[in-house]
Amino acid sequence: MDILKIKETCLYVTDLERTKAFYSQQLGFAVIGEVTGRHVFFRAGASVLLCFIAAASEQAGTLPPHFGEGQLHLAFEVEKEQYEPWKQKIISQGIALEQEYDWGNGYLSFYFRDPDQHLLEVVMSGMWERG
Repeated sequence: MDILKIKETCLYVTDLERTKAFYSQQLGFAVIGEVTGRHVFFRAGASVLLCFIAAASEQAGTLPPHFGEGQLHLAFEVEKEQYEPWKQKIISQGIALEQEYDWGNGYLSFYFRDPDQHLLEVVMSGMWERG
């Protein structure tokens, strides 16, 4: 009985329109769900990125309430040959690269921030593969 993957993950943001513009227009993620004043959801490869206004998702409703705060971290995996194009895409969008890191064995990643200062990372595929 194994978990297959993390299907979705969540960030709490302060401005849905700004978040939508960043993830859809700058990063190219498809919007797959949206409720004004509450959330916007994106397709990120085979995963889903949920972005909520914390105060709205904290309220009891159909689903259990949840919320969070602070700067979180997510990593997006790309094929090795797409790593440099992704890095150039981020730079060309005027998004500052915070750091690039060499993980050894030919694996690199780079870090940057979203408008809410969440730390985002693009990492080459193959890292953390099952042994």
